[in-house]
Order: sequence, then structure tokens, then C-alpha cells
Amino acid sequence: MATTETNTTLLAKESLNVINSFDTSIIGSVQKQLAPVYEAYPILTTVIWGIPLANLIAAIALFLLILGLRKVFTNIVLVFLHKLSKRTKTYYDDRMISALKHPIRFLFIVIALHLFFLLTFKETPTIKHFLDSLVIYTLFWAILNIIEALKELAYAATSRFNPDLSREMGNFILTIVKIFIAGIGLAAILTVWGINVTALIASLGLGGLAFALAAKDTASNLFGSFALLADKSIRIGEWVKVGGVEGVVEDVGMRTTKIRSFEKTLITVPNQLVANQPIENFSRRGIRRIKMHIGLTYGTTSEQLLKIKADIENMLKNHHGISQKDSLMVYFDSFGDSSLNIFIYCFTATANWAKYLEIREDVHVKIMQIVEANGSSFAFPSQSIYVESLPSEA
Repeated sequence: MATTETNTTLLAKESLNVINSFDTSIIGSVQKQLAPVYEAYPILTTVIWGIPLANLIAAIALFLLILGLRKVFTNIVLVFLHKLSKRTKTYYDDRMISALKHPIRFLFIVIALHLFFLLTFKETPTIKHFLDSLVIYTLFWAILNIIEALKELAYAATSRFNPDLSREMGNFILTIVKIFIAGIGLAAILTVWGINVTALIASLGLGGLAFALAAKDTASNLFGSFALLADKSIRIGEWVKVGGVEGVVEDVGMRTTKIRSFEKTLITVPNQLVANQPIENFSRRGIRRIKMHIGLTYGTTSEQLLKIKADIENMLKNHHGISQKDSLMVYFDSFGDSSLNIFIYCFTATANWAKYLEIREDVHVKIMQIVEANGSSFAFPSQSIYVESLPSEA
């Protein structure tokens, strides 16, 4: 990691050296061209805001020229490169061009500002540090854009380990890489301003201990996200229930998991809670259960009851929506207070909610038809009072 940081910082410094040498060579050429102009037109030596008039005109002209080159680059060079990339079989080159478009356009402005301040003799150390910081910012902006453009490569790499969670793991890794790259960029900018980053980090040692204690929950959530990815317990788009939270998983992040409830509210659950609680994953079942009791009136004879039981069982065994590979039970279960109870237990052949409701409705209707066809009826709570004798009129 330290080697990567050093190489990236050296790349930033090398970019600054290239731009500075480029600026110096241009300024030297411009100043040579301005020398005879000053001799021929002494009025151009007039100083405005501490700037010779000829230098000010040259600085503005050069600034506008570079802005014109920026427009040419956008409308001609980039358009040509996009057309050229469409002839290739891969789409990564298109994404790379799109990723570098805005950083390069911004770099034109930074170079134009460098040249403007050099020609006007206004590039103070503060302005130079600021412009150098913009160069480093542009460089790391381009690097982060390239990482985002090539994220499909990360998904392809993580799919070798876990195809089901390739996007979640890829996004997690990309987030860490982006934070690391951004941190290196910040360190490079601080170095430009003369801040010793190593000493700064060392001085934060004691504060780091307090920060670590304060961030222990964040660390728990981070390790919780690792556990979720390793266990493959949930993935985006699945219907789950975690503790008292039920809904569809929308995102598994570094710190939290976002679940969209069926009331369409977005519930954010810390990953440490998700990792340490039982997870009920409804999307990973291929079947759904039908479990019920039906009560027949006590006027039903034993022959009728057994015939109803057999007809229901036969209906379920021949129903296209009922799974025949799983448990299927129909039994005379108990003598209720006001009914003869038949227990029915089976599974639908699908886990789809709408199809499950459709199958269950059809089963209910067919059970009603069977009961009616056998001359019986469904019981409802009732009580019978028997009077042994009535008091005499006397």
C-alpha cells in the first residue's frame, strides 16, 4: 500500500513538472516575441495594475486561445475518438474516453490559468500552490473516473468467487479503492502546500485511539458487511425478513443494508444487526405452504366425512398447482366444540405471491364443492341447550 501511495504521489509530482516546464517554454517563447513589440510600440510598455500592457494583451489572447483549443478538443478530437471506438468489439474504450472527457477539459482551463498568471507576473507562491493543487485534483479525478468506467471488470473478477453477489462485492471493493485513491490525492495536495503528511498522521496517533473507540460501531458494521458477503445470506432484490424488518433488499453497503418495505418505506439496518440476527429469506424458497382446518357440522356421518376426506386428498394429488414432491396430508384431526375438524397440509408448486393466491383460492373453491357434493356443510360456532324437564304449573 505504501508503494502504491509513493508511486501515485510521484506521478502527481511528475505531472506538475511536465506542466510547469510546458508553461515555462511557452512563456519564454512569448516573451521573446514581445521584446521587439516593446521596442516598436513603446506605448505597450504602459503598466496597468502592475502589468505591462503588451503582457496583459498576450495573456488574455493566450487564455482565449487555449479555451478555443479546448472546444476543438471536445468537438473534433473526442468525437473522432468515439467514432473510432465504436468499431472495436469492447465497450471499455468508449467508457474510458467518456471518463477522461471532463478531467481533460478542466485541465485546459488549469493550464490557461497557469499561463495567464505567468505572463502577468502575478503567480505568487499561494497562487502557484493553488494551481498545482488543481492539477493534482484533475489527475485523481481522472483516475477515479477510470475506476468507475472499468467497474464491470471488478464485477467479472468477483463473480469467480461468488456469482450471486458479484455486484455487491465489486461495489464494496471499488468503494474501498476509491477512498484509498482519494486519500492519496489529498495527501499529495497537502504536500504541495508544504504540509508534512507523515508527521500529521503521527500527530494524530493519540486522537486515532479515541477515534477508534468512537468508531467501534462503524467497525462492527464493516465486519458485518464482510460476513454478509461471505455467507451469501442475502442479495439485492431478495425478499427478506430480519428481526422485525421485512421487505426487498435494495442495497448492501459498507455500513448499512437498505430494505424497501411493502409499505414502500426505505428502512436502513446496520450491518452488525443484520449479521447477528436470524435472516428469513423468502426469495430462496421454491414453494409456499397451504395449511388449514375445515370444520364440518356434527350432522355429518362417518361415511360422508371419510368420503369428503378422500375427495379432498384426491383433488390435491391431481391439482396442477400443488407440489407432489413435498408433504401432502389430509386427516380427520379432532372433535371440536361445534365441528368435526379436518386438517389439510400441502405446498404450492410456485413461490410467486400472486400465483400462490390464485392456487389457494382454487383449492378453497374445490373444497367447498366437495363438501356440498357430499351433502354436508361447514360448521360455525354454536351451542345446543337440552332441557330435561319443565317445572309444573303448580
